[in-house]
Amino acid sequence: MKVIVPANIFYQALFVLCIAMPYFDNYEITFMVWSFTAAATICRKYSMEIIKQLACFAGILLIAFFAMFFGKYQMYNIIRDFTYLIKPVLGLLIGYQICKRSYTGIFRLIVITGAIIASLHYIKLAIAVLVLHAHTVNDIRQHAGYFSDFEVFALILLLFYKRFDLGFSKKQVYVLVAFIGFSVFMYMARTNFIQVVVLSMAMKNYFKINRRSVILLSSTIMLVVIGYSAILYYNPKRNGDGLEALLYKIKLAPLEPFRTHVDLTDWKEFNDNYRSYENIMTMKQVPAEGVPAVLFGKGMGSTIDLKVKMWLGDQEMRYISILHNGFMTVFLKSGLLGIVLFIISLRLNFKKRRSVLPRVRELNLLMLGTGIFMIISAWVFMGLYFLADTKSILIGMFICAREAYIKQQASGHLQE
Repeated sequence: MKVIVPANIFYQALFVLCIAMPYFDNYEITFMVWSFTAAATICRKYSMEIIKQLACFAGILLIAFFAMFFGKYQMYNIIRDFTYLIKPVLGLLIGYQICKRSYTGIFRLIVITGAIIASLHYIKLAIAVLVLHAHTVNDIRQHAGYFSDFEVFALILLLFYKRFDLGFSKKQVYVLVAFIGFSVFMYMARTNFIQVVVLSMAMKNYFKINRRSVILLSSTIMLVVIGYSAILYYNPKRNGDGLEALLYKIKLAPLEPFRTHVDLTDWKEFNDNYRSYENIMTMKQVPAEGVPAVLFGKGMGSTIDLKVKMWLGDQEMRYISILHNGFMTVFLKSGLLGIVLFIISLRLNFKKRRSVLPRVRELNLLMLGTGIFMIISAWVFMGLYFLADTKSILIGMFICAREAYIKQQASGHLQE
């Protein structure tokens, strides 16, 4: 049997590697792989659209770099912050450059990679349950993973497979939907469930203001309110078994990141509202440094004093340099000027490219949904700055694919 090796196999392998590495929870190796890939796939020309995105995150990085000279920080913290703050730049470059060198079949590649990630998740689940004897939702998530935004994107492409050139039969699509979909469900992640809804609504064009979309959005909001009321009535308990643990987290969700006061003496309240506590400390400590800190941040290497030691990840810490909230992280490092650039970067995802091509219109909708979800993701889980996040690669890839389709149309090589 003749084996055909794709001409772009090198770039496809780099893409799979860049997506897979963050799931192994070792940022040092991830950073090296991403840096190598960004350098190995560098292009001669870049569009103004990707340059604008890169400029926003590069600007945040530069502001943090210059602001650090007004403080005295440990070199380790400075280097660590640099690797964290440059991560979105590397991701955007990787996605754009790989797509630019070989954009044919990128959506199929995303789905296949999503299936690979789902396979890894199933292996982790089996180890968690059979070897580590994890039986509660919290224990399973601790050992098998907390969420996977990338798998959701792969799932969305499959759910709307008729709009994308995936190259799968209908039977293959159904199998992949079940395979990846169940993996997404088993993360029991609130943000992933929200992501599925937001991206699906965007692909259905429900965010366009008209009579139909208003009715559908109103109905969705009503269903959410009814569902949340039912959860409140059920009153799930802390550390409950099975789905009760997920329902308890959903019960906390509306207020957890927005509280303005958290009682340190009440460990339950403190644990349930830790994200808010980080925000409160940031909004107290950055302005206390004066107007320059508010405008330009405290720079790379700066930290927030939690006032108490607590276990974060695998170590006990009192001073943290990165927060759950992406907006607050940028505010700490680059101040209000950094926040402005961060908002501009989010806003760029909403910008449509005019075209009669269905493929471009579908990418416009996908980018719109991504932009909306990015706001939620940045508020509760750092957005593109999260160490295990891979959305920046996808955003760079979507931007390049859209440009490639428009360019082909202009040259007459791509028909409607």
